[in-house]
Amino acid sequence: MADVLNIGDSDFQKQVLDSQQPVLVDFWATWCAPCRAIAPSVEALSAQYKGQVTFAKLDIDLNQDTPQKYGIRSLPTLLLFKGGKVVDQIVGAVPKSRIEDVVRKNL
Repeated sequence: MADVLNIGDSDFQKQVLDSQQPVLVDFWATWCAPCRAIAPSVEALSAQYKGQVTFAKLDIDLNQDTPQKYGIRSLPTLLLFKGGKVVDQIVGAVPKSRIEDVVRKNL
């Protein structure tokens, strides 16, 4: 998971909202099986798009302010931020190709 940042409420502003490049945030939890199912896809894409898109994971059990702010209701939820704003969203375990489509579309 070398290319995927583990972020929390405390560094969300700096790592995501202030980022110069698009950031895909994976809202997940340790108990969430679908979250674990998509993790390898997120990691593979983070290596593939290194330098173009930042990939980050936020554990909703350890950080509750950010998921609440963005209305995260089900897991996994992937939000793509660009210029500090949410520009795309994926809810649920989806194929890697679907995540990649969202990333490519927002480059």
